[in-house]
Order: sequence, then structure tokens, then C-alpha cells
Amino acid sequence: MNSKIKFPLIMGIVNVTPDSFSDGGNFFSKERAIEHALLLIDQGADIIDIGGESTRPGANEVSELEEINRVVPVISEIKRIKPDIKISIDTTKYNVALESVKAGADIINDISGLTFEPRLAEIAAEYDKELIIMHINGQPRTMQANPHYENVVKEVFDFLFEKIKFAKNIGVKKIISDIGIGFGKNLNHNLTLLQNIEKFKELEAPILLGISRKSFINHLLQIESPEERDLPTLLIHTMLLSKNIDIIRVHNVKNIILLKELHKALHN
Repeated sequence: MNSKIKFPLIMGIVNVTPDSFSDGGNFFSKERAIEHALLLIDQGADIIDIGGESTRPGANEVSELEEINRVVPVISEIKRIKPDIKISIDTTKYNVALESVKAGADIINDISGLTFEPRLAEIAAEYDKELIIMHINGQPRTMQANPHYENVVKEVFDFLFEKIKFAKNIGVKKIISDIGIGFGKNLNHNLTLLQNIEKFKELEAPILLGISRKSFINHLLQIESPEERDLPTLLIHTMLLSKNIDIIRVHNVKNIILLKELHKALHN
């Protein structure tokens, strides 16, 4: 490590769902979701990412109204208690994003990269919100059925470049890029993207990385339990610190805070 290495912002995950791959049902009630979000904030999260629909392969689809009913009360209450915390809404649906922004969300996190609902960029522009554009290959429920690329780095880069250009033309001022680890990508695709993540600095948009508890860790290290993937998640983030990633999206905030404290101590 060198003194110029910065530590990324920490985005803590709150899934208000019964079926997310890593913690499905743990925080499905409004009360438990809020309690967990406040815990992550107290532990040191800079951003809370709230989702109301699982995007794991095979997950059930959720109606727009149901998703709104899951996430909006949670966003409103967190903002009431912690008005200064940044909240991200993880959705691909127009009205979910709109109602979440009205409730206090600061960031729209679109895992479809504006392919499912391009109008999410219009909300970000109109309300001057940050927009996360992630690369995905296919639909969440079938994306892991033999994904194929001729050149995964070039294809993901070109996708993000075009979508960022599209969003800027609509008037979005603050755009974050996400290479979409695990979203329509096999183990080799994921590793190749991580090995070449510095290429994506050329997009001139902050980079968000979401590897926490992802199934590629199981394919790499044979760790079936998602919660037991927290240590390798931490180790991978440690190995990537020199890449100056801007935001890391994680389930276990406490682990990452320990890494942050060590990083600070070594560079003071």
C-alpha cells in the first residue's frame, strides 16, 4: 500500500425481502429492517442501500405496489431518525424509485443499468439524485444460465460507457458505475473483471463494487453458506485497496470498519 490509497465509502445492505440470497427474511419486517439499518449506521456505514425485491436467480417477482410498501416506510423512518445518512434505493421500477426519492432516498441504484426502465435517469435528473448504473447480462432470474462474452472487460466497459453517456444527455449530474459482479457472469468473467477493474476508471465515474457474499466466492473457495463468505469478502477488498475503488457494497459493515481502522493506522 502507499499513502495515496484512499479508503472507499461503505454501503451497507438492507434487504427488505423474504428471499434474498444471503439474508432472506432476516429483515423483512419494517421494524427489523430499520433496526438493522440503524445498526449498520452505528457501525460506520456511509450509505444504506435498501432493496425490496430479490435479484437472485430464480427469485419471485414483486409487484410495484408491494415493493413500494416494503421500502418507502423504511426509508422515511431512517431519514427521520438519521437525516444526514445517505440512502440508496435498489430498484429497477420507475414508481418505486420515484416514491423512494420523495421519501428521502439520495441515490437510485439500478442493477439493470437503465435497460429495464430508462426513465430512472429522468428521476435522477429531475430530483438531482445520484444514479448507480450497473452492468447486467440478461434477466436476474435467468442471468446465470451459461452467460457468454467474447471479451468481458470490453463489453462491460462499452455498456457502461453508453449508458453513462445516455444518462448525462438526460441531465444526470452524478453517476456511479458498477461492473455487476455475479450478474450474468461466471467465475472467470468475475475474476477477469476484478483483475482489470482499473480500466473502468476511464469511465470518469466513481466505481462501486459489490462482491459481498456472492456465489463466485463459493465457486472459487467452496463456501456454500453466504454468511461464511464474509471473511473472503474482506480479504478480496483488502487485496483491491490499491485500486482506489470508490464505494464497496457489503453485508458485514463491522468487518470492513476493522479494515478501515487498520488502514488508517498504517497510513497515519
